[in-house]
Amino acid sequence: MNRYWIWSAILVGTIATGSSAAQTIGVSMASYDDLFLTSLRAALSARAKELNVKIQFEDAHNDIGAQLDQMQNFAAQKVKAMIVNPVDAAATPKMTRLAVAAGIPLVYVNRQPGDKTFPPGVAYVGSEETVAGKLEGEEIVRLLGNKGNVAIIMGELSNNSTLVRTQGVEQIIAANPGMKVIEKQTANWQRTEGMNLVSNWLLAGKKIDAIASNNDEMAIGAIMALQQAGKDPKKTIVGGVDATADGLAEIAKGNLAFSIFQDGKSQGKVAVETAVGLMRGDKVPSFVLIPVQLVTKQNYQDFINR
Repeated sequence: MNRYWIWSAILVGTIATGSSAAQTIGVSMASYDDLFLTSLRAALSARAKELNVKIQFEDAHNDIGAQLDQMQNFAAQKVKAMIVNPVDAAATPKMTRLAVAAGIPLVYVNRQPGDKTFPPGVAYVGSEETVAGKLEGEEIVRLLGNKGNVAIIMGELSNNSTLVRTQGVEQIIAANPGMKVIEKQTANWQRTEGMNLVSNWLLAGKKIDAIASNNDEMAIGAIMALQQAGKDPKKTIVGGVDATADGLAEIAKGNLAFSIFQDGKSQGKVAVETAVGLMRGDKVPSFVLIPVQLVTKQNYQDFINR
């Protein structure tokens, strides 16, 4: 947390005294068809406007090749910086090399890249995904009283967030002998796929006490599946990640037991600030981590409009 606030304070001072001339940042988003990424994109746009920086957005449609092409086009256009929400963490070393070869600063946002380290001019802004998964697992353990069967709904398997959030949940469940992960499958971040997956589990007669979803959209799909099966979702612990507006609405109803707040607005804001800092040659942290928080029925109102 300190790393984020210290960096933000330093950079605001730098921006305030810098030139107001408009610069262009090329931004490639993994997909526009994602509720959380939509809010992230809005935050990127809002902060860029405040700093008098022009942003050129591109939608990669979850296609690695398309995202690399977009970066190559940004390089040809000689943008001042790139911000990338990567489709696949495995492709980021190639993306890093592309940006470095072009001499263009690069900031990865939200989805942690596969690079172990970064060369100068490259940074990552996001949250600690392992912490999100562990918080999810800990809350499930608490609500079930250390006993029960857990199913995990995973996001896209190419996404590092999927793997790390899932590992976080599994680590906590494995540390409690009375609990067991009985199912673990992907629903690709999508509500409909989450609903279909949980419907199949229920039709197969799986005894599930809790569902840990890698995001709120799939968790809402799980709730819909329980309702369609004639089951009260309040009697099955369903948890998500992101604390989106739809997720908060389900928490208010009591259907979603909890979510883990991922601060998309701060991620977008700080990603632009980091890109501007790199454009100016400032020394910036390679990893800027934004804290995550547990959201429950008791505190969900604190996260509305955040």
